[in-house]
Amino acid sequence: MTSTVPAPSTHPQALNSVRAGETPPAEDPALQAVFLDMDGTLVDTEGFWWDAEKAVFAELGHQLDEAWREVVVGGPMTRSAGFLIESTGADITLPELTVLLNDRFEARIGSRVPLMPGAARLLAELRSYDIPMALVSASHRRIIDRILPSFGPDAFALTVAGDEIARTKPHPDPYLHAAARLGADPARCAVVEDTATGVAAAEAAGCRVVAVPSVAPIAPADGRVVVASLEEVDLAFLRTLITGMN
Repeated sequence: MTSTVPAPSTHPQALNSVRAGETPPAEDPALQAVFLDMDGTLVDTEGFWWDAEKAVFAELGHQLDEAWREVVVGGPMTRSAGFLIESTGADITLPELTVLLNDRFEARIGSRVPLMPGAARLLAELRSYDIPMALVSASHRRIIDRILPSFGPDAFALTVAGDEIARTKPHPDPYLHAAARLGADPARCAVVEDTATGVAAAEAAGCRVVAVPSVAPIAPADGRVVVASLEEVDLAFLRTLITGMN
């Protein structure tokens, strides 16, 4: 599968945010980079998004069906918001709803968000071994920038936001973009994701995937390992994921 890699964003903390003097990922012939999703993978925010969606639609006079939560989780804002408008018949445009949802989510999370179990330890280990890391999210740049301080300074060599890519998850473009920006072979990149949408994007890009399901179950498959928590994931595990597939 081929995909056009979009031009880098001009945002100072966005796609061109590779740290100066960073060691090229090609030094490790096996694992060259690690890409991590944000909501539900590194930070415990999927429930916050659902709370925001329910609150906004309640103000519009509609009640969301709990079964819809699995439909909207992990996807781009346009897909999730569009699905909810169509399902409820709410009298609101997609751009208007997108702004309301982002506003309500930001108000809900405050200044800090809780990290998922094992996230801080995994990020610290990867940093200590100079493994290039990219945060690859379907969330918008304004949301990523609000959450980034929760990971500490310079946590990632690169961050990719959903509103900076022409086609975001489940398309492979965000992960192909991250690999290109870090000079890595997608087949030698490990991706950590919590939703079927994110897993589909990573696998379409040719990456090896660790799935840590948050809201809906994800089945194991070739090139994919499913674990219960990030506490089961470390650098040795990620390297084995790459070398074990060769």
